[in-house]
Amino acid sequence: MAKAKNKQVDADIMIEFDHVDMIFNIASEQLNNLKEYFIKLVKHQLFFEEFKALKDISFQIKRGEVYGVVGTNGSGKSTLLKLVAGVLEPSHGTVKVNGTIAPIIELGAGFDFELTARENVYLNGALLGYSEKFIDENYDKIIDFAEVREFQDMPIKNYSSGMVARIAFAIATVTTPDILVVDEALSVGDFRFQEKCEKRIDELVHKYGTTLLFVSHSIEQVERVCERALWIEKGEMRMQGPVKEVCEAYRAGV
Repeated sequence: MAKAKNKQVDADIMIEFDHVDMIFNIASEQLNNLKEYFIKLVKHQLFFEEFKALKDISFQIKRGEVYGVVGTNGSGKSTLLKLVAGVLEPSHGTVKVNGTIAPIIELGAGFDFELTARENVYLNGALLGYSEKFIDENYDKIIDFAEVREFQDMPIKNYSSGMVARIAFAIATVTTPDILVVDEALSVGDFRFQEKCEKRIDELVHKYGTTLLFVSHSIEQVERVCERALWIEKGEMRMQGPVKEVCEAYRAGV
């Protein structure tokens, strides 16, 4: 009976960071081209400095939680989300993610800006693992949610950043993923569309049990959307807990 209970607890943990470090090697001098890079590499004159983007980060997010991440620019927020999305592997420690994941971690990631919105729906959907049949069946729903029907055959290089964010959010949330990862995508849209996205997030969380990991420079939006939060600064974990307490400490400490 005890083992079964432990398994149930583990099943409820959707994202777990256990003493995670993320280290990048940065060239100690500026190199102007690949030729110069390879010459120095062959002569063993290429030296790197370690940059620790994340330092000993540990936290857990349970099923159905709406969890925010706050911190100033360069604090490591986007690096953390890329670890969750599987774009990066940790240098030390472990990152465990359970279930399907729909990441919106960089505006325009997975899009070809020379292609139309219609073509990018199929391209980005395929990258998220959607079948062509599924996209055929849900194409109108995606376009209508993004509110770009009259522009669907226009190359998205002519779109505003807000319109690109609309399409990315609409594609990612047309299904009911176990985990939705959102990094600043809502901050570029107008207030009315932000409200629309927040309603969709609320539906995914409370109706379907989706877990949300959310990053925004808008502390008010984090407080409005999230239940718990993590504050990281210069790669270090400063605080985690109820969203109101974390955001108040963040305001006071920055």
